[in-house]
Order: sequence, then C-alpha cells, then structure tokens
Amino acid sequence: MFTFAGKLHINNFSYIMANVIKIKKGLDINLKGKAPEVSLNGGKSASYAIVPSCYDGILPKVTAKVGDKVKAGSVLMTDKNRPEIKFVSPVSGEVAAVNRGEKRKVLSIVVTPDAQMEYEDFGKKNVASLKADEVKETLLNSGMWPFIKQRPYDIVATPTETPRDIFVTAYNSAPLAPNFDFIVKGQEADLQTGLDALAKLTDGKVYVGVKAGSALQLKGVEVVAFDGPHPAGNVGVQINHIKPVNKGETVWTVNAADVILMGRVFNKGIADFTRLVAITGSETTERGYIKAIAGCTIESLLSGKVIGNEHLRLISGNVLTGRKVGMEDYLGAYDCQVTVIPEGDEVNEFLGWGVPGFGKYSVSHSYPMWLVGGNKEYTLDARIKGGQRAMIMSNEYDKVFPMDILPEYLLKAIIAFDIDKMENLGIYEVAPEDFALCEFVDTSKIELQKIVRDGLDLLYKEMN
Repeated sequence: MFTFAGKLHINNFSYIMANVIKIKKGLDINLKGKAPEVSLNGGKSASYAIVPSCYDGILPKVTAKVGDKVKAGSVLMTDKNRPEIKFVSPVSGEVAAVNRGEKRKVLSIVVTPDAQMEYEDFGKKNVASLKADEVKETLLNSGMWPFIKQRPYDIVATPTETPRDIFVTAYNSAPLAPNFDFIVKGQEADLQTGLDALAKLTDGKVYVGVKAGSALQLKGVEVVAFDGPHPAGNVGVQINHIKPVNKGETVWTVNAADVILMGRVFNKGIADFTRLVAITGSETTERGYIKAIAGCTIESLLSGKVIGNEHLRLISGNVLTGRKVGMEDYLGAYDCQVTVIPEGDEVNEFLGWGVPGFGKYSVSHSYPMWLVGGNKEYTLDARIKGGQRAMIMSNEYDKVFPMDILPEYLLKAIIAFDIDKMENLGIYEVAPEDFALCEFVDTSKIELQKIVRDGLDLLYKEMN
C-alpha cells in the first residue's frame, strides 16, 4: 500500500521520514475566504461553556451547581455510564447557568470568567517515567480524555479498553481548513509530549497523518504523508489506507491540535485549553488566526469581522461537517475554525438551474465554469437547491469516497438497520464526516451524515 522511505538523523535524534499515500478520489471545493497565516485580535468572551452535544457517546451528569466557584480544570460534568470520564471548566470563574431542554436534557454548562485566570494544579510530569495507568489518570483528571475518540462507533473512547493502534491526524483538507503547520509553530514540544503520552496507551503504533511536504519532525511515531483532494485529511480515510479496522478491533483517533493540549498538561501541570482558531469564509472582512480558549462565544471571535448582520450562515467548523451557530453560541469542543458564508435566504433566481449559470459552481459540470480550471474561488451559500427524494444508485458517492467501502450499499444497510450487512460493508471503520462529501454531491439531498450518526448510535446500544 505504501513503502518505507528510511530515516533522517538530525542532532543525534532519529526522525522517521514519512511514507506518502496518494489519494485519487475526492473533491477540493475551492471557496473564497481562506485564512492567511496572520494573527488577529479577538474580543474577550463574556462567558464560556461546555456543550454536551459536541461529545458523541456520553450521557452527561452535571456535578457543578450554579454559583460554584471553579478553576480552569475543575470538573463540571461526567459521563453517567463511565464516571471516570470528566469534563472540566476551560476557565476559572463562576458557574452561571446549567441550561436544559426537553426531558431535562443538558444543553450547556456556562461559566462566567474571572479577570485573572486560576488553574487546578495537576503537577508537571515526565511522560517517559510514567506507566500507562498514570498517563491515563492524568488525562482523565485534567479533562483531556474526551478529545480521544474510538472506532468503531466514533464516540469518546472507553478508558478501560486498550486500542490496537492510535491514529492522529495533523492534516485538515476540508474547505478553508486551517494549516496545522502554522498552528503548531512554537508548540512543537507540547505536541511531542502529547504523542509520547499516547504511545504509552497502546501496544501497537501511533500513526500521524500529515500533508505531503509538511515540515513536522516527530519522534517515536509512524509518520504517513497524504497527498490528494479532500477527504485525504480525514482520519477515517487515513486508517483505511494504513491499517483498516476489523470486527472486534478498537482504534483511537485524536486531532493533532488536541494532542497539543494534552502535552501541556504534562509539561505545565495545568489544563490550558487555549488554541488558534481560523476565521474563514467569504462573508468575513478580516481573516486569520485568533488565539482563543475552547468554549468561547462565537461573538468574541467574529465581532467586527463579518459583512452585515443578516443573511449569514455562521458555522463552528467547516462548511461540510460544522455546526450552525449564532453569535451567542459557543465554539465547538473539537473546532479550530469558524466559517461565515451567505445564508442564501434572500436569493430568488429566475428559472433557477435552468439558466446557463455563468459563474456558478457545479460538481457535475452542468455549468460551463469548470472550463475555467481549478484556481477560481467560489462564493457558495447554504441553500440545498433541491428537494429530498429517493437515493439514486448512480455511483456519484464513489467518485468522492476514497475508502475501500461501498457507500450506497452501506447507507441502505444502515437505514434498514441490517446489522450483518452493516458489519460486512464496513460500519466499524466509518464516521459521519467520511460521508460529508457524498452528502455535498448527492442529487437526492439526503442527510447522509445524520443517517450514519444515528446508525452508529443504534449499533452501539445494540452491541453494548
């Protein structure tokens, strides 16, 4: 599948040179609004929040009460079924609200920050001298564990299990995605410490997927470079091309930006959730990277940086897998990107798709703009542009799905909840994000990611 490229020796350290895997299937959507590699100033967030819906596979149990004084790293919530998994406050301050919805579902736990940040002290630790249980305990107590997800099911990993391998992706190929090589500058030591900690948790290997040509130099891990269109940066695609998941096996996945946070816990002894967030999208007036704390308000990131206040789609994440938010909502737990595009609700087109469509984007070459080439940047809005209908077996999913899986057949098996077929067709390898491009090109306008998420949740309940 790929060949080993040898080793590079620098300053007495042995760095594994990356193998390169070429992805041919996929699609790069060239949108207007890329973030230049510059730093921006963000406003101060009036509040921070933990949003349980960001974490799949957990049943939240709130342990903090309104009015409690907390530090950054203080426990606010646990998983009811796995109480060792803790969710901590990203800042110090006072618990302002525990918002609930129907059937008392926890929607968010809000903290009003102090003027001066205070941290819980978890103690600096030398990872090399720690045992696996000690590394695991530190990650659990500091609230870093929820950043580790597992396959099958694409849920927060179960601490009592030992994964076959751990896969870290340091490459985001989604539209307008931030450049990880820029994010990691100045934080290389924390990234390496985090990788060293993860290596203690598996008897197998830690694989790190990077973009071909990346300057990252990492020790003690298997570095694999990926070249090709999106979704080359998806960890599911990387697993499928490196070492697929078979029935009965468990692997863990982590985003490299979150590995940096894990490394800080060991190097500094505190839970510091500060990260660089890319401000992107055609409807932004100022683009770049803002240093922010996870769970901050969207307003603190976008205030004064968007065109107008109406007819905008604000997205925490990217346009394919991100979550629709408002200015008063909060940055997603795993997100390092905020995107602003036109909503499209004020657009009325005469004859719609029936006109020649000069300047319009089309995957199927229905419009002549594909003759311009791949360098043109497009401004796309959030309209679906069509109604839902039956799934068409036209192989349009296969053209953008670079995994050794039959996507149409797997989706139909999920809809029918035929467990045997789901298993045979690769349900244990996939996550909703792997079907985001299929959803984008789908002429039937079906919510494929929701189908996959619901199928994984039902299968998890059935098998556990």
